[in-house]
Amino acid sequence: MSYRNVYEVEIKHDGLNKYRVIRGAERHVVEQKAQAQLNQWNEMWRKKVDAEEKRIARERKAQEKEEKKSYALYQTEEAEQELKNIESTLIHTLGVDDAIDWENLKDTREFDKPQPTPPEDVSCPPEPNMEDKVYQPQLNILDKMISSRKEKKEKQMEEKFNEEHMKWEEKKEEIIEQNKLKDEQYQEEMKKWEEEKKEFELYQKETNEAIEQQRKNYLLKDPVAVIDYCDMVLSNSEYPDEFPQEFDIDYNPETKILIVDYSLPSPGDVPTLKEVKYVQSRDELKDVHLSATAERKMYDTLLYNITLRSMHELFEADTIGALEAIVFNGWVNSIDKATGKEVNACILSVQAGKEEFEEINLGQVDPKLCFKNLKGIGSSKLHSLSPVAPIIKIDRDDPRFVSSYAVAETIDESMNIAAMDWQDFENLIRELFEREFNQGGGEVKITRASRDGGVDAVAFDPDPLRGGKMVIQAKRYTNVVGVSAVRDLYGTVMNEGATKGILVSTADYGPDAYSFAKDKPLTLLNGNNLLHLLQRHGHKAKIDLKEAKIELKEKESK
Repeated sequence: MSYRNVYEVEIKHDGLNKYRVIRGAERHVVEQKAQAQLNQWNEMWRKKVDAEEKRIARERKAQEKEEKKSYALYQTEEAEQELKNIESTLIHTLGVDDAIDWENLKDTREFDKPQPTPPEDVSCPPEPNMEDKVYQPQLNILDKMISSRKEKKEKQMEEKFNEEHMKWEEKKEEIIEQNKLKDEQYQEEMKKWEEEKKEFELYQKETNEAIEQQRKNYLLKDPVAVIDYCDMVLSNSEYPDEFPQEFDIDYNPETKILIVDYSLPSPGDVPTLKEVKYVQSRDELKDVHLSATAERKMYDTLLYNITLRSMHELFEADTIGALEAIVFNGWVNSIDKATGKEVNACILSVQAGKEEFEEINLGQVDPKLCFKNLKGIGSSKLHSLSPVAPIIKIDRDDPRFVSSYAVAETIDESMNIAAMDWQDFENLIRELFEREFNQGGGEVKITRASRDGGVDAVAFDPDPLRGGKMVIQAKRYTNVVGVSAVRDLYGTVMNEGATKGILVSTADYGPDAYSFAKDKPLTLLNGNNLLHLLQRHGHKAKIDLKEAKIELKEKESK
């Protein structure tokens, strides 16, 4: 779903070839998250560069045989540690508190730019004094006897004094001007420093206030704040640098279902080196990798572990009970060997309720069996990268929430399907499924209109594999469909001896409804699915649940 006033920042790192769009309701929070991600990438790049430099340095040093032996041992230990880290992907998170520490998110830095140092004034030299000994004429006996000689020497001293006093005056003015300029420069630097400090403190205050507001919004279970919170939880999870760790999140506040589209590592992202041997006879180093079978097994287990780990982190961090269920869709970006083109496919999908998931002892489970027990969808060999349909897919262009659409031929343009007369709605669903099943040679027999929740239609599909008798029920709801309606459908399927039941509603279903249906021959079609079905048969329609609630309430009051 989409929300208003969502800010976003695009960030990328050319060295790591990483790109991400950071979204959120608050500009400062988005900027903080973007900066945190850039810092993380920069640290990853620094570590990568450092590792490369160290590797080159070690190779240069490994010219001698003994050094090569040591180098081989070191590389083996590193490879073994990397494989151990992969194996402990799930266990690692069990000892970590995944809840977000809001105070830790706040900017508590001190303004660290040094304050300008006041200048030291240059002292002015002492003013020349005529009474000083240096300006007194040295008179001998003749000078004292001959007045002209005395006067001449006195005049010379006076001229010397005047000349040096004049220089002193000039020097004094020069020093005063220098001190004045230095003081002006200092005042300018202080003004700039104070402005920068004020700007820093203001930005820090705004950032912290935004984070605090984000915390309050989260505690109020604001949908955008819940999405931002879950984004932070997954971003905090530590994985090898080579893993994509990219994801998209959506949240339905009515059903309390969180949908996660998660980019899983491709087979090429996972380390396979298990040992480095020094072959003395050839004076060379030899890499020993996992066997193909062991590599495929490790890859599959890793994906199951990441899936369970991510769901655990999100449920554990959910301190306000915003999540009743999580749908995790795992996507892998790889090269299609048949076409040579890059493809991004969903290869696993699983839904789990919070209570159900928290009953699992993740420290003891077999990840694949746990995934299957949760009714997860995926090939038995995940490394084959076989695509599957997500249980629920993120759709940010959900047509239900668009202001207006053209409607079906028999529906007036101003009519909202979710506000239709209940009989008109049931007739529309029956007509739609007649077209759907008649295309394959099937037959749909219409039952009487049944507002009490009975069978609305019975379809007979002649296909020998997927066919059989199916019952169809229509629910024109404006609120979340609960598990009771799904139980009723299942009971009808059993009573009718049908092979499948289909429940169609204008609204969405709660997590308990999905959980009840996922291991039974039931198909739940929500408003979005209904609109797509209508479009497939050449119609466009509109579903606006909020508008429908108002309209139906007005009808009831008349």
